[in-house]
Amino acid sequence: MVKSKKSDNLSSDIQYSEMPKETVKWCSVKLSEIIKYGLRLEAEVYNLEGRYARQFIIDGRYGSVSFEKLIKKAYYPGRFKRIYCDSTNGTHFFLPSQLNDIYPKSEKNISALTKCNISDLKLKLNDVLVTRSGTVGSVTIVSKTLENSVFSDDVIRITPNEGLTGYLYAYLRTDAGNSILKTNQYGSVIQHIEPEHLAQIPIPNPPDSIKHKINDLVLRSFELRDESNEMIDKATAMLIEELQLPSINKLHTKHFDNRYNINNYTVKLSELDGRMDASYHVPIVKAIVSHLRSHSAEVTTVGDNRISKEIILPGRFKRVYVEKGRGRTFIGGKQILELDPTGKKYLSLSHHAERINKQLELHSNMTLITCSGTIGKVALVPQHWEKWTASQHIIRIVPKNLEIAGYNYIFLSTNYGKNLITHFTYGSVVDEIDDKHVSQIPIPLLKNTKKQCEINSLALQASDLRYQAYVLEQEALKIMNEEVLQINA
Repeated sequence: MVKSKKSDNLSSDIQYSEMPKETVKWCSVKLSEIIKYGLRLEAEVYNLEGRYARQFIIDGRYGSVSFEKLIKKAYYPGRFKRIYCDSTNGTHFFLPSQLNDIYPKSEKNISALTKCNISDLKLKLNDVLVTRSGTVGSVTIVSKTLENSVFSDDVIRITPNEGLTGYLYAYLRTDAGNSILKTNQYGSVIQHIEPEHLAQIPIPNPPDSIKHKINDLVLRSFELRDESNEMIDKATAMLIEELQLPSINKLHTKHFDNRYNINNYTVKLSELDGRMDASYHVPIVKAIVSHLRSHSAEVTTVGDNRISKEIILPGRFKRVYVEKGRGRTFIGGKQILELDPTGKKYLSLSHHAERINKQLELHSNMTLITCSGTIGKVALVPQHWEKWTASQHIIRIVPKNLEIAGYNYIFLSTNYGKNLITHFTYGSVVDEIDDKHVSQIPIPLLKNTKKQCEINSLALQASDLRYQAYVLEQEALKIMNEEVLQINA
């Protein structure tokens, strides 16, 4: 231990600096408030935005009621240590980061050996979900797409009173509602909230006719999302049937040398393609391509001018953000699977106008592929993203025409397409692929051209339904903000 020498005059060792009051956010807190909020001493609980939003709701046109009066219960299953396994031996398991995806796909599988009641983790239709750990405050509704899915204990399940599911969802999606929700978070490293923190959140209390109107719009929005997901499933099933594709697990076992207890394979010198990384040569890629050639009219590549006009990988740049309404909406790779991406930012037009026009701008029916970090997320740009901008970590595939746009998306979003995308991955710390790799991704053209057109049409219809779902949700949020909260009225 190193001991410091004490100064005879401590005041001479202390330097004081005046902090301009206008740069500091501060407020006074009554002792009664501290007691009311469970003796919480974190400044976040009493932050100005949250305090203002809370008082704004309480003093609003329709007054307010506490959250607990509008719900039957709010809970989450107890914490437990997860045991993961492969898909053949476990139950599909979803994480909080997937909560806002339009059509979440499980990336992990939880083993029956995990010490928890799996049935307690299953989601119930029309519950409202709120993430309680890490990124606090993401909100969604359990529609048919998510019903009975096994979700992490990091998600609070809220069972609203009859006819209030959509209303509570819309309120928690507003800036005011979400700000109040987040004032309850605690934790120095990982943020958390608990179900009991929801009890005293004030909820505006307009006439039932307004509540029901908002509720119906939101629930219809989620019904349209379900319908779009069903169309995607139908198109994918048609593609798999037409190509007679076996399960991805069967293809995984092909071309391995089974004489040893470890998966291994050989690669000819002529097939190295300048790549010495084993992941580039995984046998499943060869198995998929071989199967496609045997069951399609032709296997071409994404770079074929019959498939795409252009493949765009924006250059790296330092972003300049501005306030909402003063720039172009900007999203990142984590957000491309969402209907209305949360955490949107706004890119400065004065600083990035040329780059926006040439590289960053999104247009309907582009296929997006994440190309850095998490490789291979695939999305079809819906109508309401028109002229939004997206990160340089997303590659844009501009389709040749509408006759191929939806088909491109369906194939690349399958497990087979994902394996063909990810085998190009390179990088020792952060995974990457580039536009040249995407141009080389194999893509089959079907023998049955009528079936290919049908698959393409289903994908485009699904995208249109998602646009309609967005419009309905925005209408519900507008009523909530303008009629109920009287913001921007």
